Order: sequence, then structure tokens, then C-alpha cells
Amino acid sequence: MAIFITDECINCGACEPECPNNAIYEGGVEWNMEQGTTLKSDYTLENGKIVPVNEMQSPIEEEFYFIVPDKCTECKGFHEEPQCAAVCPVDCCVPDRDRVESEEVLLERQAVLHA
Repeated sequence: MAIFITDECINCGACEPECPNNAIYEGGVEWNMEQGTTLKSDYTLENGKIVPVNEMQSPIEEEFYFIVPDKCTECKGFHEEPQCAAVCPVDCCVPDRDRVESEEVLLERQAVLHA
């Protein structure tokens, strides 16, 4: 399952540099699929929308840091545990129970993002 950041986030920013997929952004910041990946062509988002990898997307959250689910691999293929959760001082980087994904799916995503 993807990780998400709860509204208990204190905006310390400790999580952002730890993400190997560049999936974490400060609240209110636009993002794209290309940042922190090796993607070069269009990408199909989880919602089925096909986007150019360099096309800026609207922030998922305005008030606090957020994780882009389409880029989150729970650090599979890089680390033993999600690094955002490991460094968060208030334990607000938690598994998204509404987005359960197998290790196989997460590793496949990691392979696509970093081909």
C-alpha cells in the first residue's frame, strides 16, 4: 500500500529528501512524474489519466507535505522500510489502508519509475 501523510504533519520536511522516488512534496507545490525518476514518455496515473511525464500536476494537499501515490513504492527496491516513516518525528507517514498494494506491485512500479 502507498504511504500517506496525515494532517498531523508539522511541515518539518524531514521526509522529503529521504524519498528515493521524489514522491514527497511540500503542501501547495505542483509535481510531475519525471522528477526523481527516469521516465521519458507519457505515464498512466492510477486514475487512468495519461499525462506527459513533465506536465505539472496540481498539489494533492495545500496545507502540509503530501505523497504522490503514483510515485510511492514504500521504498521497495531501495530500503527495507519506508524512509519517510522512519524519519518522521511525529509518526504521520502511515500506510494508506484505502490503497493496498502487494510487494510485487510496488516493485513493478519501482522498476518502471527507474528503468
